[in-house]
Amino acid sequence: MRPFSDMYHVSRRRYPDCVSDRSDSIAKNIEKWTAYNRDSLDARAAAAWARTSMTWGIFAIAEEDLGRPLGDVRGKDIVELGCGTAYVSAILAKLGARPTGVDPTPAQLATARRMQRETGITFPLVEAPGERVPLPDASFDLAVSEYGASLWADPAKWVPEAARLLRPGGRLVFMTNSVLAVVCSPDTGDIVDRLMRPQRGMYRIEWPGELGVEFHLTHGDWIDRLHDSGFEVERLIDVYANDESRRHDFYGYVEPEWARKWPAEEIWTARKR
Repeated sequence: MRPFSDMYHVSRRRYPDCVSDRSDSIAKNIEKWTAYNRDSLDARAAAAWARTSMTWGIFAIAEEDLGRPLGDVRGKDIVELGCGTAYVSAILAKLGARPTGVDPTPAQLATARRMQRETGITFPLVEAPGERVPLPDASFDLAVSEYGASLWADPAKWVPEAARLLRPGGRLVFMTNSVLAVVCSPDTGDIVDRLMRPQRGMYRIEWPGELGVEFHLTHGDWIDRLHDSGFEVERLIDVYANDESRRHDFYGYVEPEWARKWPAEEIWTARKR
């Protein structure tokens, strides 16, 4: 097998227009994450990159406590779709994987490159949206998204793209907001303990007064889209806050008390047929 760096250079020649081909949602999300990176995430990057084990979501639930959705990553080629400042890829590298981070926001990738220089942990970083990734077919064993492409990219495009990037038998693991959390979310403020919006017709959501475009699917729609792209669903993991959980000081849209009773987040695992 060729070194991944060689594949990357080939892929840049194959897809020269990948970043310029942007929908309005991609442009809006680049604007959002450029602002978030400037105002907070760049300053938080060092702490995030210092982590040595994989945790999930706003309550940092340990991989082991969720039944190890990623499994053993040692020696695996992994693409992180919507990597942001790439702290998840950095953790995966520490665990013995060969990660590649993909993100459309130049400012976040600049932070990731700064952290690579400061830590000495290096891996390819590719500027591209999850909907169109300039990397060759069947290049990876695992595709991962923790609130990256899984929330901010159009599932009609990024799920087939993840399938294209995976080798036969490769796995897709992604986290997003739970369906229940979305339907219990008012237009502004915290998640509440009653239904606030219809579940039917969920897909693209732009929250009032906020930048960016989110994509939320019902469970039935997720299953259909995964199957249509050649995946078999392995698990759907409800993610709850635990007894030690505290409200997140940045993504603080839900109280731990709520999330101990109902799942605020969910993890999907699927395998390419």
